Amino acid sequence: MNPDTYDVAIIGGGPAGSTAAALLARAGRRVIVLERDKFPRFHIGESLLPFSTQTFDRLGVREKLDRTFLPKFGGEIVAACGTKGAKFYFKDGFRSRRDRAYQVTRSEFDKLLLDHSRENGAEVREETDVKNIIFEDDRAKIDIETPAGARSTIEARYLLDCSGRQTMLGSFFKCKKMYDHLQKFSVFAHYENVDRAEGIDGTLIRMVRGLDRWFWMIPLTPTRMSIGVVMDTATFRTMKLSPEAALEKCIDEQPMVLERMKRAERVSPVYSAGDYSYRNTKLFGDRWLLAGDAAGFIDPVFSSGVFLAIMSAEKAADTLDAVLRDESRRRRLFKKYARTVNYIMD
Repeated sequence: MNPDTYDVAIIGGGPAGSTAAALLARAGRRVIVLERDKFPRFHIGESLLPFSTQTFDRLGVREKLDRTFLPKFGGEIVAACGTKGAKFYFKDGFRSRRDRAYQVTRSEFDKLLLDHSRENGAEVREETDVKNIIFEDDRAKIDIETPAGARSTIEARYLLDCSGRQTMLGSFFKCKKMYDHLQKFSVFAHYENVDRAEGIDGTLIRMVRGLDRWFWMIPLTPTRMSIGVVMDTATFRTMKLSPEAALEKCIDEQPMVLERMKRAERVSPVYSAGDYSYRNTKLFGDRWLLAGDAAGFIDPVFSSGVFLAIMSAEKAADTLDAVLRDESRRRRLFKKYARTVNYIMD
């Protein structure tokens, strides 16, 4: 095989890209990950679900996660007025196999997974931009550029797009569809010394539901918490405030959040994200698949983002490994992959 030819090239080194890379490398495939940023880097989506634990076990990364991150035993949903509320624990779930997940600082979590893919044999190139892609009958040719401006071309038998909200191939093939009724805007930051309950209740994600917005309160460490608010994009625009001022105003107006922040100190910039609910109408082509946020993203109220990323990446890796063994099965297996991912996102 040509030194610049790979079995699979993966665009993006987030949870989807690093999961697929590790699994394919462990299966003996030559894999390269092309990541435009340098890890660690900030990312939102810090509260995980227990459904990913089986994949973490398969990756061999579970002990690292246990050593590094706060366990999450469930969640709490409360009304903004404080009159109604409910706690739920994963151990009580129907056919529950796991009693916990993780609350993670994504910069650390994503780097841990990306480094793990390296340890398992994947080639990882950070700070590498994909500038152009050409698909041929038997391969994809990918033009890349380093920060120094050096350009080169690599080839891969298959391309897996895990580029996140950038949805590189979805945009290229014009199959990205926005959800007009789910156009939301979120502002969020990290705080130290937010009050929380004792014991396992102190690990729960707290969601506060108001009339036109909802808040998250995610414990990240014994002292640090991620706090954010989600509202309609139109609502944010009518406020005519900066993200920092909008977050402060929303917190000040919400007693169920404010009551826990008497000693709180913001220790990160205020971040924002908007117009983030979308799906791609096509998840595969002859030489490519979409996985993770590159396939689609829905409202994050149920913490589904990382779960969908890891689930789709695992299925994409298994699909590509099977196709590399027998390309006559490609069309059928790619269709099965798309049906499965679409079904779960629905």
